[in-house]
Amino acid sequence: MRILKSAFRIACFSALLMISSVTWADNQVTQIPFSDLAPGSVGLGAGFRNGDSPYRFVDSVSSLENDNMRDMMPLYLYEGKYLFFHGTRAGVHLWNGEVSVDAVAQYRFDRLEPEVDDFYRTVDKRSQALEGGLAVKTNLDNHGLYFSLLADVQSRHNGYVSDLTYRYTWQRSRLTLSPYLSLIYQSQELVDYYYGVDAHESRVDLPEYEADATSFVRVGLNSSYRLWDNWYLFANLSWEDLANEVSDSPLVDEDQIYATFVGFHYNFGNVYEPRSGKSSGDTIKDWSWRVQAGYQAQGTFHKSHRGDLQRSRDVHAYLAGVTLGKKVYDGSILDFWGKFSMNRRFENDLQDNFWDYSVYLMMMGTGYSPWSNRELFRYGFGFGFDYAQRIPMVEQIKQADKEQNTSHFLNYLEAQVDFPLRNLTSAESVRNCYVGMSLIHRSGIFATSDILGNVSGGSDVVAGHLECVR
Repeated sequence: MRILKSAFRIACFSALLMISSVTWADNQVTQIPFSDLAPGSVGLGAGFRNGDSPYRFVDSVSSLENDNMRDMMPLYLYEGKYLFFHGTRAGVHLWNGEVSVDAVAQYRFDRLEPEVDDFYRTVDKRSQALEGGLAVKTNLDNHGLYFSLLADVQSRHNGYVSDLTYRYTWQRSRLTLSPYLSLIYQSQELVDYYYGVDAHESRVDLPEYEADATSFVRVGLNSSYRLWDNWYLFANLSWEDLANEVSDSPLVDEDQIYATFVGFHYNFGNVYEPRSGKSSGDTIKDWSWRVQAGYQAQGTFHKSHRGDLQRSRDVHAYLAGVTLGKKVYDGSILDFWGKFSMNRRFENDLQDNFWDYSVYLMMMGTGYSPWSNRELFRYGFGFGFDYAQRIPMVEQIKQADKEQNTSHFLNYLEAQVDFPLRNLTSAESVRNCYVGMSLIHRSGIFATSDILGNVSGGSDVVAGHLECVR
């Protein structure tokens, strides 16, 4: 029980960090139209973050390890009775009503990498930070007021920030426009960490500078368009005039900056109200459990799909675990499942064994006999994110060979094919059970995503499984 509780806490924190991390500091520009959907709604999407950096010789918001001028961000979305993952922030609903109170977390993408230019040769790195706190929101007709107070929870800048935002929402048919005005206050610790220059960093051409607390105004426009029933497009823009405490820093060469966030998301349905498009009259089976075990694969996810199931020649590592699933949409062609997987990674004395947690959405299709309505097989494809307590040794070796970085948080893909046991036995206990194979994959999105550590590469596991549904 202690292991399960620990796994649950780690998985929740992982999901919170991963999903909240697409927020650009405390910027409302990354708000997307998902929080207004009914509790139980689940969605996936992607967005591209772009904008100015206030620092000298830094052209974009992307990392040095990402050569792109923009940052691609996967969006994992969920609106629950208590928990929520909105793509731009995540947390817990403490009070819901005309005035709502949430415990929230979001990631500050502000940073400075000294390697970007020789000008920063004496300057220490400024790191991104996870911030958490409380948020209060009220809506009256088309007028909304939002206030948040967040503090550094990683001891990076050790400061805090407040955001008071007024938003007006205008909707016409499928189009929604939402201009907003924000008043931001940042504490002295936060501003000095990112824009101050300490004595040991200063030079003749880089004078010592101590930044003070600051407040400034940010304006923006968020827009969304409902392309089809469940498909949404969004395009958001924000602009701010930098406060003197920031623009006077010798590290800064901008007086104003802008940010954009453009992308899409798809709403799969409501986990509290499964819907059925099937005409067979079968009872909807809402839950599943699965046990799986497998070995480290030599080939890639793509090669494994084509039948290359060799065990890794360099790293003889293994995986075993359990997966819990909840059907979120029961369609006429494809079903959609939300899944949480907890696996133990056995590294065969290459390093200590560790736990690996995955949260993902799986599309599941069924193949039937052409002569009858008998189910012959299922095929599923899942997409989500994964957190490993340690970097798998195979990833350490692969990335070291390419002189590239690793990350505990990575994108997650899974493919499974299985066959119903009721075609082999009439035993009632396994009537709704399936046996088959899973391909488990974790990697970055080709080094295009900052929240995934700009990782290019990953690892694959070939596993056998037994899954039962009810």
